[in-house]
Amino acid sequence: MEKHVWTVVSSSEVPATERFDWFADMVSREVVPTAISSECPARFQAEAAVLDLGDFCMSKLAYLPLQSRRTPALIRRSDPEQYQLALVTKSSMVLSQQGNDCCAVAGDLVMWDTSRPWTARSPARGGEGELVVLQLPRNIVPLRTRQIERLLARRLPGGHGIAAILASIMKSLVDNGDRCTPQELDRLGTITAELAAACLAHHLDIEGDLPAETRAQTLSRQIHTFIDHHLGDPELTPSVIAAHHNMSVRALHQLFHGSGESVQVRIRRRRLEQCRNDLARPELRTPVQEIAARWGFTSPAVFSRSFREACGLSPSEFRALKIKELGAGGKRR
Repeated sequence: MEKHVWTVVSSSEVPATERFDWFADMVSREVVPTAISSECPARFQAEAAVLDLGDFCMSKLAYLPLQSRRTPALIRRSDPEQYQLALVTKSSMVLSQQGNDCCAVAGDLVMWDTSRPWTARSPARGGEGELVVLQLPRNIVPLRTRQIERLLARRLPGGHGIAAILASIMKSLVDNGDRCTPQELDRLGTITAELAAACLAHHLDIEGDLPAETRAQTLSRQIHTFIDHHLGDPELTPSVIAAHHNMSVRALHQLFHGSGESVQVRIRRRRLEQCRNDLARPELRTPVQEIAARWGFTSPAVFSRSFREACGLSPSEFRALKIKELGAGGKRR
């Protein structure tokens, strides 16, 4: 399977009698060797994809209900020595490992260790299951084994805090990974792994054990996510951001130092990007100034000047150009 881009392979491309064996073999090669079984192998359907992230790897698996076992014999035969952190995106997953048991549902994170036996299953009546699996070499994760053991086969809710940011990035990689260069994917892999470590440390209440660089990267991602969620608030300022994250304004500016843009520049750039996206949508007939106000611009003159400086066109000229391009091409490019 080709690396560095999502290459989605479907069982529909395989003869029906070979689909289940194809999926079992693919999982063993690309994720980890397991013993997989299904109540209806003759009607089994699945999809799989792999994305290379440099030192890390991400897999997406979609499948009809099945059972999976990682046995001592399989571990002796082949062990990548990884922690595998999965985001459940459809249905649910029941996992048992190291004396722990959990049922993770869509939106949850759940982790297992490839060096230890496990059993997993998706409910027979749960419909198609889907996982996005981040494969983390054990020697790279900056936490002690005894600490991580407490999280094996534990449901980690992904709806808020660091877990929500990690889940969002994992889903974004699924949606946009094929548009990134190998260098960008390597960097995104590092960022994702650092967030994964921070998420695990948060659930263990040991954030202080993480390297200073990892803590800084995690805080930076939290701040960027906060900014993106509050772009429409005209009162979004460095003081507001710093107060929300329990830090001084000076510390906030120091965190941004070296990133190539200040806090204010980041806010303005992200606002302009959202305005540009809205202006490029032909079905959105909202007046230009309403779009600007929606994304936090209170002065029409400031918005028009900033947009022209960033795009080389006025907002109205940009919108007209996009409509013309869509009309000439018949579809959005």
